Amino acid sequence: MPIKPGLSPGTLAIDGKHTEGPVRITVIDYDAAHYTERQVASVEDCYPFRDTETVTWINIDGLGNTAVIEKLGKHYQIHPLILEDILNTGQRPKMEDLEGYLYVNLKMLQLAGQEKTIKGEHVSMIIGSNYLLSFQEDAGDVFDPVRERIRKEGRIRRFGPDYLAYALIDDIVDNYFLVIEHLEEEAEDLEEELVQNATPASLQKINRLKKEMIFLRKSVWPLREVITAIERSESPIIRDTTIIYVRDVYDHVIQVIDTLETIRDMVSGMIDIYLSGLSYRMNEIMKVLTLIATIFIPLTFVAGVYGMNFRYMPELAWEYGYVMVWGVMIAMVVGMLLYFRKKHWV
Repeated sequence: MPIKPGLSPGTLAIDGKHTEGPVRITVIDYDAAHYTERQVASVEDCYPFRDTETVTWINIDGLGNTAVIEKLGKHYQIHPLILEDILNTGQRPKMEDLEGYLYVNLKMLQLAGQEKTIKGEHVSMIIGSNYLLSFQEDAGDVFDPVRERIRKEGRIRRFGPDYLAYALIDDIVDNYFLVIEHLEEEAEDLEEELVQNATPASLQKINRLKKEMIFLRKSVWPLREVITAIERSESPIIRDTTIIYVRDVYDHVIQVIDTLETIRDMVSGMIDIYLSGLSYRMNEIMKVLTLIATIFIPLTFVAGVYGMNFRYMPELAWEYGYVMVWGVMIAMVVGMLLYFRKKHWV
């Protein structure tokens, strides 16, 4: 969302204005023994969950209502600068360790539509001692597997909000692999197209792929620092039992980054393949034109000699002169073609 220059730090505004867009608030409250899930009508319905002994996940779909975010932030005592970062969807992925809670933001990537275009969405999380607040730009996410695990009394029900945060981050990172796999297939198909029959449309595909790679790199690379900061955090919110799972996510992030770099190298070399293909086709065309010109040079010479208007030329009065000239010209063409073939020029 655009941030208007000149606003004081911590101002909650979209394009310089307070907005009241629609939001959807979902509350999941659970522990090892019970579980409840419901969609609430107002932000005030979330207030009682702050001091419960159960784990509460409050998810906000839609960042267009600054009043909702401001009210929730005041009740959960979230710093205004953190609330401003939640609304700043261009924010670089990062982790902040503040008194009483952790703030994490990262990019959720999905393949949208039949064309499978990459859709990036800003996701923020506030991790407290017994709650997790998540903020998303739009409805629809990749967290359904986590919700199903909570409903089915999985391991996640026996742990705290730190493990829930790990599960959400892990789901986001796992979805990176789907995006990366799609990009890898697209890059391989494009590389084959460039080798076989490169066209101006191929160059447009290369440029689009390069832009997607830049966007992915900006989204994924900082996540390594975020995971490292969580792993090394001395906050009591992150329990020792969760650290081993966080390390596993770190390994996945490194794997994603390595694959991204491989695809990036492929895309960087595609311009050279495209230019090489153009040069090769141009050389083939020039080769054919050069051979044609080379064949016609001696023929032009012979035709030019006998096209001169001198009165006394012995061959002009010869009965077989015309046929003989044709024979010589044909013999020259055949001889030159045989020579070119011997040299593997044709």
